[in-house]
Amino acid sequence: MAKNKAQIVYSPKQKAIRAILWLLLVIVSIVVIFPVLYIILGSFKENQELLLGGANIFPQKWVIQNYIDAWNQANFAVYTKNSLLLSFGVMLISLIVASMAGYVFSRKHFPGKEIIYGIFTAFMFINVGSVSLRPLYELATQLKINTSLWPVILFSAGGGQATYIFLCRGYVNSVPKELDEAARIDGCSFFQTYSRIIIPMLKPVLATIAILSFRQGWNEYIMPRVFTMTNDSLRPLTVGVNMLKNAGDGAAAWNIMFAGATIAIIPILVVFICFSRYFMGGLTAGAVKG
Repeated sequence: MAKNKAQIVYSPKQKAIRAILWLLLVIVSIVVIFPVLYIILGSFKENQELLLGGANIFPQKWVIQNYIDAWNQANFAVYTKNSLLLSFGVMLISLIVASMAGYVFSRKHFPGKEIIYGIFTAFMFINVGSVSLRPLYELATQLKINTSLWPVILFSAGGGQATYIFLCRGYVNSVPKELDEAARIDGCSFFQTYSRIIIPMLKPVLATIAILSFRQGWNEYIMPRVFTMTNDSLRPLTVGVNMLKNAGDGAAAWNIMFAGATIAIIPILVVFICFSRYFMGGLTAGAVKG
């Protein structure tokens, strides 16, 4: 027998509010999607068509050669490897540090814990930006690591730790402490409890951190640009794609740059698709239950 489904009846005021919300969502979606769509379709246009502009978003002539030129001129094979190394390095360091620190801040009691945690969370709202580039570069030079991507990986990973630790601590707070006590009775040390009990339960928030940190490393531009000025072979894709603008004869080669940017979008989309089912759950749990 078919079950009768209860129908929700909305008042005229509720209908008006829902209509306004839907309209706002449509406007926001258009604002977010249009630039990406413009770049993707623009990557198939001739450069002259892009420079002349016009209201036609679709290319008059579909040019596949833009992608071939972008791949060859931006040295994509090398730059993609550098971007992947940078992004995965930032992601792994962020996952390890944030999960450990979040667990310690949630479960351990030591003098000054709340003050230290307060300083960490304060840095969620502080961004010194390019002001810190000079001292960071000098620090890397003094440590003699400025000839590799390691300083960029370490400094980029350190930049987002406040948010990631906040998410991890909030999620660990939602895990019953009885599990820790049961593990301690079974002979687990503090670190064993972390690795065997806490880590498996942190999968949603760790997936969230994985996406955010990978995107952070992938989108880094200013710092890699400064640190790789004297070594082209260390440039990531963000720097290489921007250099494509100068690949034309006299005029800026926007078509080749758009093609390179479209190729560079693919890896971050793959990462998001792989972790998307955990993303919102981890973000909400870490933010609300902290």
